[in-house]
Amino acid sequence: MEQASAETAAEPHPGPGIPGPGGPASRKPPRRHSVRGQILDALRDALVGGELAPGEVYSAPALAERFGVSATPVREAMQQLAGEGAVEVVPNRGFRVARRSARELAELAEVRALLEVPVMLSLAEAIAPERWAGLRPFAEATAVAAAKGDRAAYLESDRTFHQAVLSLAGNQQLVVVADELHRRAQWPLVGGQIVRTADLVADAAEHMALLDALAARDLDTVESLVRDHFNGGA
Repeated sequence: MEQASAETAAEPHPGPGIPGPGGPASRKPPRRHSVRGQILDALRDALVGGELAPGEVYSAPALAERFGVSATPVREAMQQLAGEGAVEVVPNRGFRVARRSARELAELAEVRALLEVPVMLSLAEAIAPERWAGLRPFAEATAVAAAKGDRAAYLESDRTFHQAVLSLAGNQQLVVVADELHRRAQWPLVGGQIVRTADLVADAAEHMALLDALAARDLDTVESLVRDHFNGGA
């Protein structure tokens, strides 16, 4: 846990690119009503956008000053991110952004596939083909974000798409667990991960292809697309 006296006495350098008032994270409209929820959303945007650098230590007071709020909601949001594996608690200093290795991402992709592939195959057989058309707006939203090169918006819409598909299984715990794994897979690689707009566009195209395969009950294509999608980090 952080010590308030140590934080205020010797704060780590906030580092380049931390979102402040008017910065990239604060320009997005709030998605939650509570201050803590808004800060959590903004910090997640900063993480997936690369504004919070892997390996760097950030103190709650320094970030709070940037956001124009007290340190308490920032500290609470950071504690939740620590529980998600996005940051690590550094006693008496603050929070270090976790470094994701290629091996960790591969392990996450494997676990996600073990969980979601059987569900997707079951849905392909159980859901009426015409119902998949109702999920096209979710796939289209990922394509719009990808075309803009907005990685934070793309990753959020990507998670929303997967939630919409999995929710058809009627198991809310499945959706929650799968989303947690999905979120963990979104943090950057060691040294930062450069993602091109073309990469996002290619990933987004896989969503529409998956819906087509699900509607056609093409089980081989469904399995192949899901596994490839996870291995691509989406």
